[in-house]
Order: sequence, then C-alpha cells, then structure tokens
Amino acid sequence: MLRLEDVHVRRGGTQALRGVSLEVESGEIVALIGANGAGKTTTLAAISGLLRPERGAIRFAPESQAEPLDLVATAPDRIVAAGISHCPEGRQIFGRLSVAENLRIGAYLRRDRSAIEHDVAEIHGLFPILKERASLPGDRLSGGEQMMLAIGRALMSRPKLLLLDEPSLGLAPRLVEQIFDILERIRAEGTTVLLVEQNAAMALELADRAYVLETGVVTQSGEARELAEDANVRRAYLGAAG
Repeated sequence: MLRLEDVHVRRGGTQALRGVSLEVESGEIVALIGANGAGKTTTLAAISGLLRPERGAIRFAPESQAEPLDLVATAPDRIVAAGISHCPEGRQIFGRLSVAENLRIGAYLRRDRSAIEHDVAEIHGLFPILKERASLPGDRLSGGEQMMLAIGRALMSRPKLLLLDEPSLGLAPRLVEQIFDILERIRAEGTTVLLVEQNAAMALELADRAYVLETGVVTQSGEARELAEDANVRRAYLGAAG
C-alpha cells in the first residue's frame, strides 16, 4: 500500500531523515517509535506532502488503484483525495468552530452530502461524547475529547490510510486505553494505520509491525511483538534495566 525508499528530508536546516525506507501493507497497524527528534513526525509530514524530500521515493497504491501514486510529486490536497488522512501531533483543531463544524471540515473534498451525514453518525458511534458536545466550540473540549475530535475529523475523508501522530500525548492512562481501543476498531473496519507514538509499550502491543527511528535513520524493524522483546528496544524505550 505505502512504500518509502531511501527518503531524505531537511527540516529547519537539519537533516531530519537520512535514507528512511519502510512499508505499510493494507489492513495493518504499523508503529513508528523513537525518541523526540528521531524523525517520526517528519516522516508523516513527508508522506502527506507537508514536507518535500530532497531524495528518495514515496509511493501509495491502495487496492483500488492499479498504478502507485508518486506522493513526492503530488499536492497535499490530492494526497488526501487519494485516500491518505493525517491526524497531526497536538490535535490542531479549530478552537472557535463547533465540534460539528470541525468534523465536517474533514470532508471538505467530498460532495456526497448524504454519505457525509452517514459518516458523522458513524463518528458519533465511535466517540459518543462528540455528539453530546456537537454545538460547543472546539477549545471548550478536554484534551482527550480534542484527540477524539481530531481522529474523527481525519476519518471524515474516508481514508484508506490514517497517519496518526502521538495520540496519547498529554492524556490520562484511561483515555489512552480508550483511544487505542478505538484504533483497533478503526482497523477492523478497513482503515490501515501508520502510528507515531512515544508510548512504545502500548504502540507495540497494538501494532502488527514496527520501525525504530533514531536521528532520522531506521535502526530496527520487524514484528511488533518481537521488537517488544528485543533487549535494545526494551532498554531504550520500554524502561527495562540492562
């Protein structure tokens, strides 16, 4: 579905990615783990067209599309239209707009009005609190509710691939568990997920496969359960002694 090959990205004068290669297959949850500054957020920004690689290839080929789409040469809005939705770090909701308005912004490229209303109902089914808070301004929501709204907004474009950046950031453990349960439901309903997450233990428990990024380089990759048992990963990211 998604393939990055030897991707190099400069950000703010710094070489943020140095030859990153990874793959995401349809139906998977794939995790990117690593410390702050490792290049995780930059990787998602390169996929969604917000940053342009200086070298390398990024190709996207959902099952319904015969020829892969060259994402490096594609504008961000066309990347969304092709089936990739980016839920950014920090939620980035519109604080003065209502919850309902924020949700509908996620469908800004769509013209199927009745289907949009159906999808709003589906999002309310995933996150009932958003229906209760529909008329409230986005900045009146709690951090956990804003995260739910950000995910819901991203899903309103009906993505084939959801890029999700740090969904647990700043949330209480109970809310983190709730968000991760929802991600499993989203995958079960047919959406592939590429997850950036500093909570490596939960990310590896949820994901099928994972990549470890360190200073812009993929240093390890494999089945998530195997990486969770790897001594280097446990010592660096899971708090194990050694």
